[in-house]
Amino acid sequence: MSENEQVSSSYWIQTAPDGRHPALADELDVDVAVIGAGIAGLCTAWELTRAGRSVAVLEAGRVAAGVTGHTTAKVTALHTLVYDKLRRTRGPEGARLYARSQSEAIERAAGIVEELGIDCAWETRSAYTYACDTGRVDELRAEARAAAEAGLPASFVTETGLPFPVAGAVRVTGQAQFHPRKYLLALAADLIEHGGRIYEDTAVLGLDEGEPCRLSTTTGATVRARDVVVATHYPIFDRALLFARLSPRRELVVAGTIPADQDPDGMFITPDEGIRSVRTAPYEGDRRLLVVTGEHFTPGTGDPRARFAHLTAWAREHFPDLDVTHRWATQDTDPTDTVPLVGPLHPGARHTYVATGFGGWGMSGGMMAGRLLAAQITGEECAWSGLYDPRRLRPAVREAPSFLRTQAKVAGHFVGDRLRPVPPVEALPPGEGAVVRADGHRLAVYRDDDGSLHAVSARCTHLGCLVAFNGAERAWECPCHGSRFDTDGKVIQGPATKPLERRDI
Repeated sequence: MSENEQVSSSYWIQTAPDGRHPALADELDVDVAVIGAGIAGLCTAWELTRAGRSVAVLEAGRVAAGVTGHTTAKVTALHTLVYDKLRRTRGPEGARLYARSQSEAIERAAGIVEELGIDCAWETRSAYTYACDTGRVDELRAEARAAAEAGLPASFVTETGLPFPVAGAVRVTGQAQFHPRKYLLALAADLIEHGGRIYEDTAVLGLDEGEPCRLSTTTGATVRARDVVVATHYPIFDRALLFARLSPRRELVVAGTIPADQDPDGMFITPDEGIRSVRTAPYEGDRRLLVVTGEHFTPGTGDPRARFAHLTAWAREHFPDLDVTHRWATQDTDPTDTVPLVGPLHPGARHTYVATGFGGWGMSGGMMAGRLLAAQITGEECAWSGLYDPRRLRPAVREAPSFLRTQAKVAGHFVGDRLRPVPPVEALPPGEGAVVRADGHRLAVYRDDDGSLHAVSARCTHLGCLVAFNGAERAWECPCHGSRFDTDGKVIQGPATKPLERRDI
């Protein structure tokens, strides 16, 4: 595959069944409505269905085809370098609760795979956070100690299965990797078998927090539910100013086959080199699929094509026999104070809940969120409710510098992007897009491969920032909060719920 080609579909989506669910056509009354059919939403719905609640999942697109369908699918409690920081900011007990909640989520998923007999390439592997820079060895040793004290089977090592030397690494044994979409499609099928309902192509537009709650949808149907869970990755409703505590980042993925005897036998990540993450998955014959990720950037900034080339070059440098077959991208949402936000949607919420801010660790985080939200909705006690509570204030205050940096970046885009020079439409080559000025308005204009122009408003329908063009994925992206749109303005990814307005040019 040429580095100049457009991105492919995700390997996980390409190799999973293509079953569909209907759009919501009629009024609906349920105990719980879950917005979003990614891992957090489906795990929550599955747990609640098993607890005897009537549940409906409302998905704007397709089940497990958004962020979850583009993940690297590591199921681990080792989240790069988090435990030493948690020990300092949340205390030893906070670090222990984080480790326990993530580990129990992994154990729960392993049990579900066995119970339902899910064919999702579940493999037990050790997870490593490594560094090649000797200057980071002390940091890795501190992380290994903190992770071990938090209850993980963690140790500091200097040898790994990677085809290059490392200065040191934190190793946690007994972690897992899997095929995320096959897992979630099986979960969805079991959910329906036990009385749950799933509706695709049904975006939620409005939420009335009455008793019951009322959801308005793009299909025109209304859903009434006692409880509502917002599990849309980036929340589409912001009644607790969560937007100010979250920052989106895009991450690129390069995948291809290598000889099975070159499998490094583990899941690896380094905070160096713009982040590099490595794992493999089963493939055909004597080959394994190598999945390499990295090159983090804010949506709508930089040149993703150059970043893809950089990531591909790194992968081929370290795995010379790599035959690249797939290139895709995913999106993460980072909280300003490290820990995901899972629990009541806002301080006054009685029946609305949210799951967001997984910081790139949505597999174990989404599984954890499902169990936590199901417990809160059914009235059970959960030891780590306070740790993940979105209403927390003290940790947010402690992380004020990160909060302020996030808001400064948003303000910079809101103002600065309007001052950028704009190119003439005539200069736009096929396959490219740019924000231009026409009749006093900023338009997002794309010229397709046939030379035809497609123009939409350049104002993101979420909060009004200007979008920018991602040439690798041929999409419009908002750098403020990460909303993404196709070249005709249709929403690909929230928090925006409305398309960019079509314009004539």
